[in-house]
Amino acid sequence: MLYAFELSGEHPEIPAAEVLSVLSSRGFGYSVHEKYLSCLVVDIFSKDPAVTDDDIFLMMRNEMPDILAMTHAISQVIDIVDVDEETILTAAETFSAADYLRDGETFVVRAKRLGDNSVLKSVDLEGKIGGRIYRQGFRASLKNADVTFRLTLTDKAVFGVLAAAVDRGAYEHRSPQKKPFFYPGVLMPRVARALSNIAGAKKDAVVIDPFCGTAGILLEAGLLGAKVAGTDAQEKIIIGAATNLGGYAQSTGLLLSKEEREHGSDLIHYDLFVGDACGLPFENETADAIITDPPYGRSAAIKAESLEKLYDESFKEMFRVLKSEKKAVVVSEISVEKFAVSAGFEIENIYKQRVHKSLTRTITVLNKH
Repeated sequence: MLYAFELSGEHPEIPAAEVLSVLSSRGFGYSVHEKYLSCLVVDIFSKDPAVTDDDIFLMMRNEMPDILAMTHAISQVIDIVDVDEETILTAAETFSAADYLRDGETFVVRAKRLGDNSVLKSVDLEGKIGGRIYRQGFRASLKNADVTFRLTLTDKAVFGVLAAAVDRGAYEHRSPQKKPFFYPGVLMPRVARALSNIAGAKKDAVVIDPFCGTAGILLEAGLLGAKVAGTDAQEKIIIGAATNLGGYAQSTGLLLSKEEREHGSDLIHYDLFVGDACGLPFENETADAIITDPPYGRSAAIKAESLEKLYDESFKEMFRVLKSEKKAVVVSEISVEKFAVSAGFEIENIYKQRVHKSLTRTITVLNKH
């Protein structure tokens, strides 16, 4: 079954990598059908014969919107055609709407242009497609429709049924300055969530951040249901991290009231330690995933004698505590390839993310085989 993921423009590769990693970590089989401008089309299937196409659609509708950070919408694909009005309307006329609408259900058509699509700017495609579906015997409803047909205009016209729209605004509620404990220079929540997904964070997985800081990464992994643990050299930062991890409802990602925190329900499962990333307080092969953003600069170098020593020894510790066949994702301002390879990791991917003109992040995805 083909699904189209409308991707954010935050990075040319990370949004697609996030989608595929989530599918893989949840046990789905997939093959990439096509990658268009800001749109990834994937053939998704279950390795379990008891899981039906309807079950997959429900997962796309009910679960994926709360997992993905760099996707705008997910649609089950009906057809993919050229970006041409006549071709699109022919596709809308020839498909069977009864395969997607039950008797008495209403529909609406929504079109979305990705990038600078100038071919059909002035065409009222929504109304014209709606007319074709109406003539098949179904009623339209601009408000509270039972089914939304989605036309995504990119390199091709992707016509489908909307499974879900992702509320990316939820991450703004967890922006660094809105958290109970704020410290500058941390990853934004959407980036932390996407990297958590790429690393394989999910329900009951053990996720470790050896340089956890104020726990921005651990918070996003914890909201996925992971059991999270972190270390930091500064006690005041660990106290702040505990304040942040204990301040949000695990099920919703919303700030808890004082009464809710005291009641102790719906909390993220976490452990935090004041400690040295060059000597982590965890047994061998404890972590299902490691996601971290090591410090960079003079203060870090002074604490560890040198930045070289800090990176060399901490990567060896990350390799030790990570389980075999699992991933580590490291955010840095310098290349960490030599430290990773020396520790025993294999490099899966390296992404560059420009933050502003004087800062480009390097995101290195590592495997332990």
